[in-house]
Amino acid sequence: MAPSSSFVLAFSLILFSASSCFSLDPVQDSFYQCLSRSSTVPVPFPTSIYTPDNSSFSKILQSSAQNLRCLVPSVPKPELIFTPLCESHIQAAVICAKQLGIQLRIRSGGHDYEGLSYISDMEAPFIVLDLAKLRSISVDIDDNSAWIEAGATIGEVYYRIAEKSKVHAFPAGLCTSLGVGGHITGGAYGAMMRKYGLGADNVLDARVIDANGTILDRKAMGEDLFWAIRGGGGASFGIIFSWKIKLVPVPETVTVFTVPKTLEEGATKLLYKWQQVADKIDNDLFIRVVIQVADAAKKGERTIRTSYNALFLGGADRLLQVMSESFPELGLQRKDCSEVSWLRSVMYIAGYPSNVPPEVLLDGKSTFKNFFKAKSDFVKEPIPETGLEGLWKRLLEEDTPMMIWNPYGGKMAEISESEIPFPHRKGNIFKIQYLTLWNEDDKVVAARHYDWIRKLYNYMASYASKFPRAAYVNYRDLDLGMNKNGSTSFIEASGWGDKYFKNNFYRLVRIKSRVDPDNFFRHEQSIPTLPSQTKRRRRRHHHGKQ
Repeated sequence: MAPSSSFVLAFSLILFSASSCFSLDPVQDSFYQCLSRSSTVPVPFPTSIYTPDNSSFSKILQSSAQNLRCLVPSVPKPELIFTPLCESHIQAAVICAKQLGIQLRIRSGGHDYEGLSYISDMEAPFIVLDLAKLRSISVDIDDNSAWIEAGATIGEVYYRIAEKSKVHAFPAGLCTSLGVGGHITGGAYGAMMRKYGLGADNVLDARVIDANGTILDRKAMGEDLFWAIRGGGGASFGIIFSWKIKLVPVPETVTVFTVPKTLEEGATKLLYKWQQVADKIDNDLFIRVVIQVADAAKKGERTIRTSYNALFLGGADRLLQVMSESFPELGLQRKDCSEVSWLRSVMYIAGYPSNVPPEVLLDGKSTFKNFFKAKSDFVKEPIPETGLEGLWKRLLEEDTPMMIWNPYGGKMAEISESEIPFPHRKGNIFKIQYLTLWNEDDKVVAARHYDWIRKLYNYMASYASKFPRAAYVNYRDLDLGMNKNGSTSFIEASGWGDKYFKNNFYRLVRIKSRVDPDNFFRHEQSIPTLPSQTKRRRRRHHHGKQ
């Protein structure tokens, strides 16, 4: 029920008094006043609005951020953080940011690797719309579906599904603290993608708030926009308020294992063999490889450790049969296998100890916070042993490098590249994630790690996909290029756009030009508008300043 006009007026006066009391700057004050006029549901002050002089500001800013290099003092900070409690609050924030000419950044989980949901180098001022308080999850087992709000973490979603059924699941991320809003917009891959595809492949509907502040569901937005938001990258087309997802069947008992192999134990030949089978093995089996530097048996030396980390949708006996037929070289034994529930398998893959209760997933907290730089690749042909040996040499030069190889094939090879914007399908054996980590805010240290990972990426060029050399949009990488100073240059964006989306990029640009011609939703790697739209926007902007 909408509040009475007298209530809104009274609330506005309270808000004005509070804002005056706190000596807000003009941007903050104007935004507050506009919110009080524009939202049909009063915004609770001060529990939903945080400014830099508020004691909770830093805590809220840091709450879901993973990459500590995006939080250092030299990085631009928002004028304020707004944590809406309902759709009306989001509508009002869009309307007010647009009216006042304030750049809006939208954050659901905050994991994004370059921090584009909560920092901006493009233009000032900017504010952050943090959806962390919008985390309702409604599971309908009879309908095999669930509605999930954008601020919920994928771990919370998994918990709520398992709470209702031991034989239903959702095929999405491996990291349980991901906010579902941004996670699904990029694709959302996980340990069941070879069986069921991506999270974005299993979306039935959505509620989106567009650049005019209008709420749209699938029917109202049309199939073009519904296509774009399922894998076209976050914060380019609107604000996802909630997703309707399709649940998939899982066995009551699944099996997990981790088998480590070092160089001394034949890791090079084994990894070469894994590349022959990873995308062709039984679709119920997902075996990823985590590659790190470890201490060698000989004191004072280091080695490479490859860890084969797996989920099998079935019992251990059938898994052992599959492995003996397809990948006997790993030497998997019954003692390596743990039969668990699907929810426990989620926690195992995410790295939780076996004695931690599942309720930890409801905390929605990231267990990974570091200074880091990441990159990604897709691989279509096995990397030869000589190539792997060159890779080991480079990894051993770095302090704390990490690589994660995720297998493709199965359902991923059956879905068309154009079904949704995520195009990395048939022909990919696996995807690589590269990481370098450090633990201090030091420009010299950071530059050294950047230099190392860029050289490693250059070395891997001959082994990665080509024309384009593809990348995963949810591992944002500003090395691939960016929109500068609020620009919407199609040429500028095509460098990274082709890598993330391949031929789907051009369809995304056309949809963006139609649904957000003024480029209200923008960031350093947002989908640009067509050149003609850009010129019209600049003319309007120029005339507005005269």
